[in-house]
Amino acid sequence: MGGCLMEDRGDYWGEEEMRLGGDYWAESEMEKTLLCPNCNGEFPSIDAVTLHLNSQSTCWPHESRPQQFPIPPGLRAGYVFGVGKNLFDRLQEDEYDYRRKINTYYPFHDEGEWELGRFLVENLTQTQIDKFLKLKWFHTRPRPSFTSKDQLLDWIDALPSFVPWKVSNIEFTGYKTTYPVQLIWRDALEVIKQLFSDPVFANHITFQPHVVNTRGQREYGDYMSADMAWKIQDHLPVGATQVPIILGSDKTPVTRITGGLEMHPLFITIGNLDSEVRSKATLRAWRCIAYMPIAKFRVHPDYQGILQARLWHKCVDLVCANLKIAAKDGCFMPDPSRYIRYVFTPLVAHVCDLPEATMIAAVIYEISKEVDPWDLDKFQKAAKAAHLSGVHMPYWSDWMFACPSVFLAGEILHTCIKFFADHPLNWVKETVGKRELDARFMAQHKRVGTRHFTKGVTHVNQMTGREHQDIQRTIVASIAGVAAPRFIRSIRALIEFIYLAQNPVHSPDSLHSMVQALSDFHAFKDAIVAAEARRGKKGVKEDFFIPKLELLQSFRGTVERLGTLMQFSADMTERLLITHCKHLFERTNRRSTDFTEQCVRILNRQESMELFNLYALFYSRGASLVNAIHIEDEEVTTVNPALSWVSRVLPDEAHSVHGPRPVRNHFLKGILSEDALTAFHLTSKPDFNALTPVSIQTKYSLLDFDHALSRFIDQLSLSTGEHTRWDHRYGRFRTWNKFRLQLHSAFQSRVIMPSRVVQAYPPSDAFPLGNCDTVLINVMGDDGQTTSRVAQVRLIFEPKIPRASNLVLPTFLSNPLLYVQFFHFIANPNDRPELAMWTVERTYMIGQHGERYRCGGVVSLTDVTHAVELIPEYGNKVDEKISSATSLESYDRFFLNSFTDKESYHTFSTEFT
Repeated sequence: MGGCLMEDRGDYWGEEEMRLGGDYWAESEMEKTLLCPNCNGEFPSIDAVTLHLNSQSTCWPHESRPQQFPIPPGLRAGYVFGVGKNLFDRLQEDEYDYRRKINTYYPFHDEGEWELGRFLVENLTQTQIDKFLKLKWFHTRPRPSFTSKDQLLDWIDALPSFVPWKVSNIEFTGYKTTYPVQLIWRDALEVIKQLFSDPVFANHITFQPHVVNTRGQREYGDYMSADMAWKIQDHLPVGATQVPIILGSDKTPVTRITGGLEMHPLFITIGNLDSEVRSKATLRAWRCIAYMPIAKFRVHPDYQGILQARLWHKCVDLVCANLKIAAKDGCFMPDPSRYIRYVFTPLVAHVCDLPEATMIAAVIYEISKEVDPWDLDKFQKAAKAAHLSGVHMPYWSDWMFACPSVFLAGEILHTCIKFFADHPLNWVKETVGKRELDARFMAQHKRVGTRHFTKGVTHVNQMTGREHQDIQRTIVASIAGVAAPRFIRSIRALIEFIYLAQNPVHSPDSLHSMVQALSDFHAFKDAIVAAEARRGKKGVKEDFFIPKLELLQSFRGTVERLGTLMQFSADMTERLLITHCKHLFERTNRRSTDFTEQCVRILNRQESMELFNLYALFYSRGASLVNAIHIEDEEVTTVNPALSWVSRVLPDEAHSVHGPRPVRNHFLKGILSEDALTAFHLTSKPDFNALTPVSIQTKYSLLDFDHALSRFIDQLSLSTGEHTRWDHRYGRFRTWNKFRLQLHSAFQSRVIMPSRVVQAYPPSDAFPLGNCDTVLINVMGDDGQTTSRVAQVRLIFEPKIPRASNLVLPTFLSNPLLYVQFFHFIANPNDRPELAMWTVERTYMIGQHGERYRCGGVVSLTDVTHAVELIPEYGNKVDEKISSATSLESYDRFFLNSFTDKESYHTFSTEFT
């Protein structure tokens, strides 16, 4: 059969020891000479270059010499070999730079005209731009300097750029395609050089592997803190800097609008960047390097897939060719602070879903020797027998250190979240029944910030990963009473595993807990079979041959090798499809004849505008083009490197930076708890400004409010020694219907989490018994010890003193107060091992006439420690009369949900125990 434009790589890719260094590296070192990055002198080894740069007669320019030697003592990695130019410095090498020294925004007249031009190009088609410029509105107002769309686009094309996009025609000898195969791409190594030298990331980049120890245990976080970073570094020359390559791809076509031409993007980033930066699609830490063609071959449908897979690998091979050379031989490149480093680029991760990972894994070398790869029928059968694709020359085969068992890392979105939707959720539906399961979710109390399934969870055929995660939050507690305990325990074990797998940092203890959770599932999965919950097309299934379930066993090893799994989640690539691709190709005229050329021009313009906009902002204000290293001791409310830099240097221009905005930090101006670990926020304007005690009792249905407040004042007066002449019976009160509570992350104490809204609305038509959330509070017990109690917030209030009054309230009345109704613990997690949750029950008091009423009391707002979620103990069947508006008021017994979110799960499984 015909051949292909793919070169033969010989026996190399079967030798894993050579890929991991060994003798291969020693041979490679002897064959090459290295150039000094400053004087271009030739040296036999990297050690000789190091000695030359550290000598007294160094070739470094005097003004560029660092204060200390370029090589940090005692380190093997991250040496500095000179001073070069970062990304913004290189922008000044443009042919029009001399004009921009006079007018930063050249060829535009000024900043305003630049913003107008950029807005038009990013948001309008070329026809719409021409129509805009011909509006009569301009007859009486000044026109922009550009008079037509052609002139505007020419000016955009004249902006400085570095890594231009290009088009290459790809052919398979002997195989025809419906359309010509055209690859839109750019050199991945040049993109990495641009990313590595971007000054925006100066405070969020790491150059050396490191070990973090917390509380006597090793901590696994980003890639540079894991074992593989150290293993690869050991095989690199002394002083080399590792720039780990992370690829991301998604087989979703992004150009279907062109009438048959389909492509999907390939993304790239580097593991030196903090995972918080890489996890946000709008921060430009990921760059698109190719749009892979999806060709339609004129062959039998049985061979369509194998040819498309081979084409995909060939395209990635072309795009990443120079990256593979750098992984083997190294290259010099400047970092964000202009320091030149000796860089190697190993492939450490390729983020994709399971079908694509199977395609990437390719085929073992022995099959290629036994069967002709171009005898598609025999070769494909042999490959499928080994559960592999029919690609005999995968793109990674000559990439130094690359091994698919390592770089195809465990992935959260598909392996965990979508696995839950495809299997455990269906097992629950079969066991509980769709009608009953929907009723339990519909009856759950609505909380601000979490999704409530108004119509249940079984009727929706397609859900997002976010919706699947919302179902996971409450499914364990929701099925209690209707499913067998062993069945519940198997489901809970999987949810625990999924939660633990998403930890932003891991320790040996957390990894052990994760492995134990998976072991628990296997110990109790027989209950799923007994319930006949696992079903296929032919009925009940008794096996658990599920590929994604098997992949879960690799998670511990992946964390130890590469770091936390969340940095490799495929939801990142799905968001990149929206931020980088969704609207990009809508700006073409959709003609297939020159579609790729249009795409290249659009992509080049997009890149140029993004770079130039931030550069011009700094240059026009006379700010340094180097983002000085800033030790951030203060608390972190979000990670947006560009916004942080601009806010620090040009605070008045922070509005011009796009991307995630900071979480509002209530620790700065809010009300703080005594230990300063919790912040509270109330609006300056209350919902009710001057209610009397009688009005509160009537409006909020709190008949014992007066008595509870009196008891609070008496107790605090006695314990603090502060007394007051203020008589609350004749006082006025400001009241609020909600407050915000804010905490630090349970995983990273310097990170501030988004605030949580706690509601306390009075009875209304929609909520006849009120809409009130539950919290965890610290209360003083009879023995003088502080204990935690669950309580429902019924009222948020504060005494109001007339302005003309000279009355001074004691400290305990000067801050906002809460009227709450208490619950008490009746069972601990060990009592219900299938749930491993606390059980609480409403606390009631008995009146003088034998009547039962809820036990209420007044506490300080600052006594609250957490917002919590209670799930009713529904029993065998949900009462059809109960709705989400009344469930929290109608039931007396509840489960304290430990799966509310990952922060709550960590708190209840560690601190609260």
